[in-house]
Amino acid sequence: MGSTGLPMDTTTIISTVLECILYGFLVLMFIGTTWASTYKHDVNRPIICVAILLFILSTAHIIVDIIRLEDGLVKYRNTFPGGPAAFFQDISQPTFFTKNIIYAFQIMLGDGVLIYRCYVVWRSIGIIILPSLLWCGCSAATLIAPYYASQATGGDVFTDQTRIWVMAVYALTLSTNLISSGLLAYRIWMMERKVSAMRATNGTLMPIVRVVVDAALIYSGMLLAMLICFVSDNNTQFILQDMKHLSDLTATFQWSTVREVMRRRETCGDILRSLCKFIYPDGHQIESAESILLKAMRSGNFRHVKSWETPPG
Repeated sequence: MGSTGLPMDTTTIISTVLECILYGFLVLMFIGTTWASTYKHDVNRPIICVAILLFILSTAHIIVDIIRLEDGLVKYRNTFPGGPAAFFQDISQPTFFTKNIIYAFQIMLGDGVLIYRCYVVWRSIGIIILPSLLWCGCSAATLIAPYYASQATGGDVFTDQTRIWVMAVYALTLSTNLISSGLLAYRIWMMERKVSAMRATNGTLMPIVRVVVDAALIYSGMLLAMLICFVSDNNTQFILQDMKHLSDLTATFQWSTVREVMRRRETCGDILRSLCKFIYPDGHQIESAESILLKAMRSGNFRHVKSWETPPG
C-alpha cells in the first residue's frame, strides 16, 4: 500500500524547517532549565543530566535530518532511482535508521523520567509496575522497528513488519504517558485535598497539577495525531515526528517548572506547615519536618521523607 498526503521530498523539507524553528525554542528552554535547576546552588542532578542528554539527542537528530536533506536534494538528486521523493521514501537509508535510533532513545528517556517522577511522589514500587512494563515493551519496539526498516530495501515505513512495530511504539508510549501522568496528577491532587482543610491561607498545590496535565496533553496529543496519520498511511506523521522533540523536552522540563512554582509562591511555607501538621498532628518536630519537605520539593528527591500519610509512632 502506498503512502498518501504530501510527497516525501516536500514532507522532508517542511519537517526539517519546522524542526529547526522549534530547536531555537528548545535552546532557550534548555538554558532556562539549567538555570532553574542550579539556582542558588540548589542543583537537581538527575534532571540536569536528563535535560543534557535529551538536548544532545535533539541536536544529533537535527544534524542527521540536515544531512539527510542534503543527500536527497543534492548528493543523490540525479543518481537515485525515482529522484528525491523515492530517496526520502526509502526507509533502508542509513540516515533514516540513525534518526530513528536517536528518536528511540529520546522516547526511552522521556518516558523513564515520567515513571521516575511517579515513584518519587508515590514512594511505592507497586504503583509503577504497569508503567514500567509498558516502558520495557516500548523500549524493545523502538529498537526493533529501525532494524526491520533497515532490512526493507526500497520499501516504505507503511509496509511489511515495520508498520506493526511502529504502531506498537506509538500505542505503548501513549499508554505509558497517560497512565504515569494520571497517577502523578492524582497523587498531588490527593495531597492538596488532605491539607486544604487545615490551610490558613489561599495557597494551593493545584498549579503543580496543571503543569503535569498540560505536559501530558501536549505529549499525548502529538502522539495521538502521529498514530492517526500512521494508521491512515499519511506522510504527515513524519512532520509530527520531527516536531515531537518539543513535547519530549516539555515533559522533562516539567519538574523544573514545578519547582519554580513552589519556590516562588509566597504561600509555600503555609502549605508546608499545613502538610506537616497533617503528618505530625501532635506538633512534634514540625520545624524540622517542614525543612525536610521544602528541601525535598525543591530538589525533587523525597528519599528522606519516610511517609506522607503515617505519623511517627
